[in-house]
Amino acid sequence: MSAQSDGPYGPLIPMPELTPDALRAAVARIAPSRIPALTQHLFEATTNAQQAQSLAPLRAFVHSWAVFIAIERHPARAERLRELERIVDAGEQDPSEAITEIRAIREAAEAEAGL
Repeated sequence: MSAQSDGPYGPLIPMPELTPDALRAAVARIAPSRIPALTQHLFEATTNAQQAQSLAPLRAFVHSWAVFIAIERHPARAERLRELERIVDAGEQDPSEAITEIRAIREAAEAEAGL
């Protein structure tokens, strides 16, 4: 992962590899306040994977944080998502269009992350 940005409207960082260490490093760069949540999620995923003898919890961890990074590495996209989530949470207007746009943002992030 390099530290370069591809302009004022490009991503803050390149999309990292989909490993816990690479995801943690990316979160540390773009959203350091979220490191405790990532660490807790990884601990829970590891524990659940061991108990269930399944990799599914670890895959869910990678998916969740890869999508988070794919969104947050683009500040304008991240801000738009937060704005749409506020619209839905407020419940003051029909959320249909906001939900559709949220879904599109998340789908684009999944594709960008290779999921």
